[in-house]
Amino acid sequence: MTSMAAMFVVVGGVRWRERRSALRAGGGPSTAVVASPPETYQELVDKSEYLRDQHWTKTFHASFMGGAYVGMAGLLSLVLGGNMASKFITQKAVFAALFPINLLLVLTTGGQLFTGNSATMAIGIYVKKCTVKDLIRNWSIAYIGNICGCLLIDAVARYTGMFTAGAADMAVHTVMKKCSATFGQTVVKGIMCNWLVCMAVWLCTMAKDMTGKMVGVWFPISMFIAIGFEHSVANMFILPAGLFSGAPLTWGDILIKNLIPVTIGNAIAGAFVVGAGMSFMFGKLGKKE
Repeated sequence: MTSMAAMFVVVGGVRWRERRSALRAGGGPSTAVVASPPETYQELVDKSEYLRDQHWTKTFHASFMGGAYVGMAGLLSLVLGGNMASKFITQKAVFAALFPINLLLVLTTGGQLFTGNSATMAIGIYVKKCTVKDLIRNWSIAYIGNICGCLLIDAVARYTGMFTAGAADMAVHTVMKKCSATFGQTVVKGIMCNWLVCMAVWLCTMAKDMTGKMVGVWFPISMFIAIGFEHSVANMFILPAGLFSGAPLTWGDILIKNLIPVTIGNAIAGAFVVGAGMSFMFGKLGKKE
């Protein structure tokens, strides 16, 4: 069981697993299926060092794959949800039920998303393991990699004729709605979304078996989808899908009306709401000098 759990530690690496082993009292193998909050925090600290030292090509590859997984889950949700009989409740329910598979694939294969890294790298700064330069480097590479991965799935779907019928209608309707809010409203939706996404990453890191990781990921991600919050990487797939399906918008429209404010909100949630919050609870920010 211990070796099986080690296979699914989030982007762990040998050094990360060794650090976790060192935390176990008495040095023996742990029988717990869930790590404690302080242990989980330390794993994210170690992950920030791992990401800091990773060559940019590996960061890009992991982020490209992460974007592709998000695109695949988004396409699955559009194809099935868009062809349901109901145009409202059933579609959203199907989307919320299916879309979380993307984060499970990302976190159990070593993929990276800008949204999750926004908290991890910030935690590294708060414990002085990373610099602002390290954070900007990782965020930038991850963001570009995520875009490329999502656009690949958009291109595949368009070439193979999947943006048709109900899937196309749902994509257009979704994108028009996403681009209808004010800049400030969209920023706040981005903050609330990535708060939940980072908590899904936290719960997945906390769990030591596949079942626990699935449960930890599914509910926070389904929650943000059902509520209608905004996720920048998901939108890297959904927004082009809407354009390719005939939405009366331009690339400039989707950038200014959605992707830019959502990215700002996601970064705020990762760096301050979750990153600083967890560092205050379990790290140096909450310790008296």
